[in-house]
Amino acid sequence: MADERMNQQQESAQSLGEQTQVRRDKLEALRQAGKDPFLLTRYPVDAYAADLVAGFVDPPEGQEHEDGPLVTIAGRLMSKRGMGKASFCDLQDHSGRIQLYVRKDAVGDEAYDDFKKLDLGDIVGVRGHLFRTKMGEISVRATQVVLLSKSLLPLPEKFHGLTDRELRYRQRYVDLIVNPEVKDVFVKRSKIIREIRTFMDNRGYLEVETPVLHNIAGGAAARPFITHHNTLDMDMYLRIALELHLKRLIVGGFDKVYEIGRVFRNEGMDTRHNPEFTMLELYEAYTDMEGMMDLMEEMIRTVARKVCGTVRVTYGGVDIDLESPFKRATMSQLIKEYAGVDFDGVATLEEARALADKHGIHYEERHKWGDILNLFYEEFCEDKIVQPTFVYGHPTDISPLSKKSPADGRYTERFELFILGREYCNAFSELNDPIDQRARFEAQAAAKAAGDDEACDVDEDFLTAIEYGMPPTGGLGLGIDRFVMLLTDSASIRDVLLFPTMRPTEGK
Repeated sequence: MADERMNQQQESAQSLGEQTQVRRDKLEALRQAGKDPFLLTRYPVDAYAADLVAGFVDPPEGQEHEDGPLVTIAGRLMSKRGMGKASFCDLQDHSGRIQLYVRKDAVGDEAYDDFKKLDLGDIVGVRGHLFRTKMGEISVRATQVVLLSKSLLPLPEKFHGLTDRELRYRQRYVDLIVNPEVKDVFVKRSKIIREIRTFMDNRGYLEVETPVLHNIAGGAAARPFITHHNTLDMDMYLRIALELHLKRLIVGGFDKVYEIGRVFRNEGMDTRHNPEFTMLELYEAYTDMEGMMDLMEEMIRTVARKVCGTVRVTYGGVDIDLESPFKRATMSQLIKEYAGVDFDGVATLEEARALADKHGIHYEERHKWGDILNLFYEEFCEDKIVQPTFVYGHPTDISPLSKKSPADGRYTERFELFILGREYCNAFSELNDPIDQRARFEAQAAAKAAGDDEACDVDEDFLTAIEYGMPPTGGLGLGIDRFVMLLTDSASIRDVLLFPTMRPTEGK
């Protein structure tokens, strides 16, 4: 079986080489004839396929055979049929496809001979009249066909196409050509981000930009990418979050700020994780965790309605209700519901470890009471959550940037939004006590020294900032890519990233 597969690959490679050589020979012949397509610089496009098809109006009765509107379009040849004195072909531009009708007596003998030598994948400009064929298809009757760019590699064959998912990610440019539905996902992604911006702007938030290179990696529990600045001769970090710089702006007097930008985390890759991804982070003075819950719920509902036309979406065959009020529950409540363990009554680390041992939860020596509670939640609760749920009441031990709960200092005013067992949003009533913040930073630094490479260092400049006084503030971060996955019913984060991170192929 392996030998057969290898033989097929060798035959395919040989065929590809032969086809490529034929195309290069055609290019050389064009150059020798003074028709090098790569010397052309522009073409006066004035129409697009989808608009022409959608806007076509049949001529009045008795005028069916007269020339319709004159249009100039450009795109890629995707098929050719009939090669006598007339041919039909399909042209694909960014909007869709339209049929071309090319006759020898309409374009001229020389031009028609050149047209017959064109390959699928070649990019052409076409000038002609719009009409409806006897079969009822809206088409362009060409009076001019110009080769604008020669395709030197053949497109995947029509019926087998580019079906290898990994190859589709690596060669997204080919994927977009031969699988038009892929483009729809990225058009919708753009609309989602635009509607998020509209939502934020309409509520008085200011969009800002903060540094990508940081002196200290902070704002999240994640392993950073490290780079080196030659002039300053110092290591720097690609940001793992937007948080700490945005909160500096709250200190400076901006009451509502947000940023949509790339963040980088040096972690594993799977269907929900890519080393670089897009985050929305926003901060608002004089509000809290509850205010962030209300804002997040309204944003998700509004964007879904604007982009999808509905607030009831389907993901992986499961109907998700974004219209009804989102459920709100504490981590402790969910652990009690799904694991039968009441952590509110667990007072000491020793008791937490004993419970973990009893329930088969693996923990490390460095783990504290709150870490073990979180391990219980991840093991017994996360995958049980289907409909939108705000999970709040995270332990202080794992929440170094959020305020403690006034009712029980072991917990914080922090929440995460979960849908179908996946986290979409993380939010806090932001910690604005500089003394408490220093103590938590120092605890994180100690954890890092003990082997936790996701813990953060002490950010002295951020501490200086909040020592000047930061008002009560609510903040949240939303994973844009996962949100796009939800609204496009995409199984993997790679399906919503134009160019996901991939391991290089051997020898490249």
